[in-house]
Amino acid sequence: MADDKRKRVSYWYFGGLASAGAACCTHPLDLLKVTLQTQQEGKISLLQLTGKVVRTQGVLALYNGLSASLLRQLTYSTTRFGIYEVGKQAMGNDSGFLGKAALAGAAGAAGGFVGTPADMVNVRMQNDIKLPLEQRRNYKNAIDGLFRVYREEGFRRLFSGATTATSRAVFMTIGQLSFYDLVKDLLLNSGYFGDNLTTHFLSSLTAGAIATTMTQPLDVLKTRAMNAKPGEFASVWDIVKYTARLGPLGFFKGYVPAFVRLGPHTILTFVFLEQLRMNFGYLKPEKK
Repeated sequence: MADDKRKRVSYWYFGGLASAGAACCTHPLDLLKVTLQTQQEGKISLLQLTGKVVRTQGVLALYNGLSASLLRQLTYSTTRFGIYEVGKQAMGNDSGFLGKAALAGAAGAAGGFVGTPADMVNVRMQNDIKLPLEQRRNYKNAIDGLFRVYREEGFRRLFSGATTATSRAVFMTIGQLSFYDLVKDLLLNSGYFGDNLTTHFLSSLTAGAIATTMTQPLDVLKTRAMNAKPGEFASVWDIVKYTARLGPLGFFKGYVPAFVRLGPHTILTFVFLEQLRMNFGYLKPEKK
């Protein structure tokens, strides 16, 4: 990602692999975030919720829906990282930040749409832990969830929440990918940092904070849309009004666990990605 006449660059699919690896580490935090976001009334802290889940259902309940989370990363993140990486290499070094941000936005829109079915199943599987036994959907795994939604609710239901998921993915990808490149380039060009773990950590931490702030309201709306029962909301605007009953902070519900989850997830994703690039990437020919 930094300018180098003989730099190693990533293959298009490295981003999806790195994101899947990060998801394995951060899935419990993602599950707790979803549970907090779908809670309309009452207040419970992240630690209280964690203790409640572990006491009542065991530690493994924190990994409920992991298969859907991995499927989501292998569809959503592979698409957005792939488009961004290929497009960035085609654009060369003269694209500038705005060009990369526009490319990231387009890549995020494509990834968000492609990943919506797996994302919806992921949200539902994670939310099952807080429902009474008779109301749980009890999907066996991500594939079972996709087929059951298709059979029981129709094909269109697989893309429930696609509007908010796609919008969120646009801002998420801009916040993560383009800002990661921006911060990393600034650090490398300062002369005080090299292409190493410290630089990757600082760049990804900054990108994670920016991405969380940009996407949290859309993330709340997306989670509610995907977890809703058929016919519960007529439109996205109905979800906005429903969430607004909690006041402006209702759109940032679950912000702390979202950052606690997205921060490490972003850091791990880019650390894994950079290791894949540096060890298994290919040498980009020097442009004459």
